Amino acid sequence: MRELTRTEAIDLVGRGEAEQELPERMRADVRLLGGLLGQVLRESGSPGLFEDVERLRLATIAAYTDDSPEAFERAAAIAESFSVERADEVARAFTVYFHLVNLAEEHQRVRVLKERDGRPEKEEVTDSVAAAFVRLAAEVGDDTALERLQNMRFHPVFTAHPTEARRRAVSSSIRRLAALLGEHDDALRGGADERRAERRMIEEVDTLWRTAPLRAEKPTPVDEVRAIMAVFDETLYTAVPHVYRRVDDALQGPGAGSRAPVVRPFVRLGTWVGGDRDGNPFVTASVTKKAAAIAAEHILLGLERTAERIARSLTLAADTTPPSPALQALLQRLAAADEEGATDAVKRATGEPHKRAMLLITRRLVATRRRDADLAYRDPEHLLADLRTVQDSLVAAHAARQAYGHLQQLIWQVETFGFHLAELEVRQHSAVHAKVLAECEAAGQSGESGGALSTQAEEVLEVFRTIAHVQERYGPRAAGRYIVSFTQSTADLAAVHRLARYAVGPSGTPPVLDVIPLFETFADLQAAPGIMAEVVQQPEFAARLEATGRRLEVMLGYSDSSKDVGPVAANLALYEAQAEIAAWAQEVGIRLTLFHGRGGALGRGGGPANSAILAQPPHSVDGRFKLTEQGEVIFARYGDAAIAMRHIDQVAAAVLLASAPSIERRNSDAAERFAGVAATMDTASRERFFSLVKAPGFAPWFATVTPMEEIGLLALGSRPARRGLSVESLEDLRAIPWVFAWSQARINLAGWFGLGTALDAVGDVDLLRQAYEEWPLLRTVIDNVGMSLAKADTRIARRYLDLGDRDDLAELVMTEMELTRSWVVRITGGDELLSNRPVLQRAVKMRDPYVDALSLLQLRALRVLRSEETSAPEWQRLLLLSVSGVAAGLQNTG
Repeated sequence: MRELTRTEAIDLVGRGEAEQELPERMRADVRLLGGLLGQVLRESGSPGLFEDVERLRLATIAAYTDDSPEAFERAAAIAESFSVERADEVARAFTVYFHLVNLAEEHQRVRVLKERDGRPEKEEVTDSVAAAFVRLAAEVGDDTALERLQNMRFHPVFTAHPTEARRRAVSSSIRRLAALLGEHDDALRGGADERRAERRMIEEVDTLWRTAPLRAEKPTPVDEVRAIMAVFDETLYTAVPHVYRRVDDALQGPGAGSRAPVVRPFVRLGTWVGGDRDGNPFVTASVTKKAAAIAAEHILLGLERTAERIARSLTLAADTTPPSPALQALLQRLAAADEEGATDAVKRATGEPHKRAMLLITRRLVATRRRDADLAYRDPEHLLADLRTVQDSLVAAHAARQAYGHLQQLIWQVETFGFHLAELEVRQHSAVHAKVLAECEAAGQSGESGGALSTQAEEVLEVFRTIAHVQERYGPRAAGRYIVSFTQSTADLAAVHRLARYAVGPSGTPPVLDVIPLFETFADLQAAPGIMAEVVQQPEFAARLEATGRRLEVMLGYSDSSKDVGPVAANLALYEAQAEIAAWAQEVGIRLTLFHGRGGALGRGGGPANSAILAQPPHSVDGRFKLTEQGEVIFARYGDAAIAMRHIDQVAAAVLLASAPSIERRNSDAAERFAGVAATMDTASRERFFSLVKAPGFAPWFATVTPMEEIGLLALGSRPARRGLSVESLEDLRAIPWVFAWSQARINLAGWFGLGTALDAVGDVDLLRQAYEEWPLLRTVIDNVGMSLAKADTRIARRYLDLGDRDDLAELVMTEMELTRSWVVRITGGDELLSNRPVLQRAVKMRDPYVDALSLLQLRALRVLRSEETSAPEWQRLLLLSVSGVAAGLQNTG
């Protein structure tokens, strides 16, 4: 049987040109994993399953390469011939295949990153923090570059937006397979270790095949919190300080580790998981309190274990490494507070004062986690003071290697994560605030409800008390940022402070709040600069500016603005809003942080973050970049330590480099030079977008020609898919199902619609090619659209559009798709999409035929469910299985 997996002529691996051009080791991994899956299907106990999968696979590959109607119809006929039970099994097989291919791609990325680590410095990658520092220093000087490096911030904020289609059990199985694939790499070819690894791998592939791919129930908000904690435990806790270490090694060379680091922690984590209650009735004040407690438990346990490990290794004798007077004083204080611990520490570290200090510090960390008030640290700053006393003593005793080794990494971890791990941010809709504030004022409330307030009002007020509790328990950094969705006026922001005062009553002290506006629609983006100029005059905002060194945060929404006016006009509006807000902040001396509410899919601001950062207006970054990370993006970017470190390094490099005079000058000059092009594109794209989405009956048609309604049945997250119950209005539809549904229909309309018309309105190919080369914003937009269209499929798209009875709307979509595709190819060069990005092009081509197979099964299920004949649960299950599979194949959802 093992020999079969090596030589199987018709396994689940494509034999097309794209597959052959992949790196040899990755191709071998895909072949191995595909062969194992083929063996599992043969052994599944379902007669003929492997052969049926192969029939559909070979037919979709033939249709993809042939491009003739007859070849496509043959593939569709095979999909139509399966019973619903067989279609279910086939859909599961292709979904598992995509999980395996995704694993092989990730494993290849990790392999390349590890190999790159071993290269000599002269081959250092150009998009690293170290390389960015060198380039920046050449423009502004070493001192200024170092100052900017030491004040830099990269602030990812994890959200629970429901875009991860995989079950956690499936993700866990894939992680186990990843470890086994690594063992297989290390094993001798043909040896016992290789055979053992392959035996365990096929067992795991079999487990993956037999694991139900769909969640039975929606996760609760607390479930979502615990899922995020897994990413922290497995990668981020150690990956973040390793990034700092790598940068310091590169900048200090051989002296790194023997002297104080020049790098200061530049990563800060935020989270909306358990705090984002905009449209999610399941996120309550109680959930927010639990979320903070769970995060604190994880970080304190991590710090405790790290401190214990350092203590065990710090076996430095007093005669070789004498303690400083400050360390002796610290030992006396720690012993006085913890006599039992001091006695034990003397036994375990006789004549080893630095080890004794770390043992007692560890006991205080344990007490902090267990909430032992007599011994617990009051806040992270007191822990840092003790750790630095140990570090300074080591330096004074000429033990710099110990001072700046593992101990320094612990200090970085405390500085980065505190006692809270990630700052818990609260988000609520401005309309909710207005309603509750009116209720409080009508009832004449002074902080005591007396039973007169509604349940919703009591809950809103309890949130502010919870924030105060979290700040008191875990420190002021643990919570305090409060985002107001759909901010449309200064009053929307002022309402938060008024509600906080109602919550604590006349004698209470409100929590410390940084109230952050979220500007989402096109009109709100245009109004943003004026609103900000007004709000900083409010007493609460003015006082907070004074307390924070005139720091201010503004959030920009990508998804709703794109759904509002289309992706082209939204991108231009976002750029203009950033430029105006940044210019205003510069003028009034405010240190601005723009918070980018980006999603994973291109229709929600997705795409490579580093290229987007380098395309921003002058002073809109200034060394500070904050963005949302969600769903499948969190696990793709942070699920593996090597990939997480590379991602953080790349993004931080772009953040540092964005303030280089040459970059700022390039962006501002290009924006000015191509302002006429932008104006033409803006007007034309919006008109084209409105001709579609404002057409009578568009919303129900959209729900008919895509699996939008069915996506709401997937147990992706705790958050509802719609704000209301009706699909008659797009305003009530959240941006995630808007993007998700179009991607499932293989149209990806949310990422490109209107661009073809916009480029056609400009009409000058040479001018547009020049703009593509010289204007980073346009280049980013066109490159992202190229990727979006490459994942679309004209023949599949037409079949989805045929589900509706609006030929006019269907033709509008297809005409715009072809126009956009044509213009993108003409501008970027080559004969087809992604010709200028061959690696990505090969990856898309290898996947597309397999996604087509799942799309054909999904279309069949949709047709049955759209008919009046049946709403059988087995067809609904097939649809949901195919949705999960297509999401895995395309590697993005919402």
